[in-house]
Amino acid sequence: MKIEKLTENKIRIILNIDDLAEKNIDLKDFMSNSSESQSFFGDILNQAEQEVGFITKDCKIMIEAIASTDGIFVFTITKFDPNSSFDNTKKKKVKIKRKTANTCSNTAIYSFANFDEFCNLCESLNTKFLYDIKNISKNISLYLYNNTYYLIINNINTEYSNLKSFYAVISEFATLVNHSSNFEAKLIEHGKIIINKNAIKKGISYFG
Repeated sequence: MKIEKLTENKIRIILNIDDLAEKNIDLKDFMSNSSESQSFFGDILNQAEQEVGFITKDCKIMIEAIASTDGIFVFTITKFDPNSSFDNTKKKKVKIKRKTANTCSNTAIYSFANFDEFCNLCESLNTKFLYDIKNISKNISLYLYNNTYYLIINNINTEYSNLKSFYAVISEFATLVNHSSNFEAKLIEHGKIIINKNAIKKGISYFG
């Protein structure tokens, strides 16, 4: 399990099936928001307080999650001031997003809501111990088209061991575009190139 402090009010937690097994929690209990899973999250928050100073006492929290097909879970936990208007019913709600790129495909395109989200991705990847961008792809470009930013990842190394985990993390900041091969031609023809080829590597150097 790895705990990362993103901001004063937000942390990211990466864990896998083995982490659940260590706590004697099976996947069914974990996903059903059972008492066992609640206790597990309580332990995680205590550990986050000790490791990164993320204190949630008397705070309302929201937990969002992305689950990849290889048993990797990425949680983003946000805390809110107890006097805020945040809906407390969301405290125990976990949202699972499973839409990730096909790991057998050598091309993937992701859209970002804004340029800041691309910067946030680069900052996040800069803190990861398991990602070596050049081993994923050496041809990653950022385009602007119809006021939306698109990241084209070409010549993907489908044998890269952490590829699914990479897709799980990028899905926190961007949305996978369907029919990417057809859309790529449109981006190249009508879009504006913002960062050519080493977009993530350059983004990390600029914004990470």
